[in-house]
Amino acid sequence: MNIKVETLPKYRIAYMRQVGPYGPANKHVMGKLKNWALEKNLFTESGIILGIPQDHPETTLPENCRYDACIVISNDYPLDDSICESELSGGEYVICKVKHTAEDIQKAWPEIFSTLQKKGYQIDNKPIFERYTVEMINNHYCEICVPVKPL
Repeated sequence: MNIKVETLPKYRIAYMRQVGPYGPANKHVMGKLKNWALEKNLFTESGIILGIPQDHPETTLPENCRYDACIVISNDYPLDDSICESELSGGEYVICKVKHTAEDIQKAWPEIFSTLQKKGYQIDNKPIFERYTVEMINNHYCEICVPVKPL
């Protein structure tokens, strides 16, 4: 497993939101976002896709959980009413590259938490997200991005 600490820039994002239990519906909204991005010629080799669960399923009722499927866009890219817009603040993140399977993602969490402790970090109060590039998607990988701050 490949884990590193990286300083991410602030991202302007276009997103589609799914509200309800996390699971297959997240994959559906991600597919809709990818189709939208392809139509707009945004889903290119340099494109960055993000999957952001906005709520913790242990503290939020499943029917209220929000999941955002996002693509990073330039500051000057014009958007219309077909998609939402937001910003993801940058900063220090622990990045863990894993095979994009439920099993591998679950196995990554203990190692991520161990790395946080070893490097003297704690989780910051920002969203944890999955990051994808076209190359990663084609090779069935993703990066789990955990915001951190010093202890």
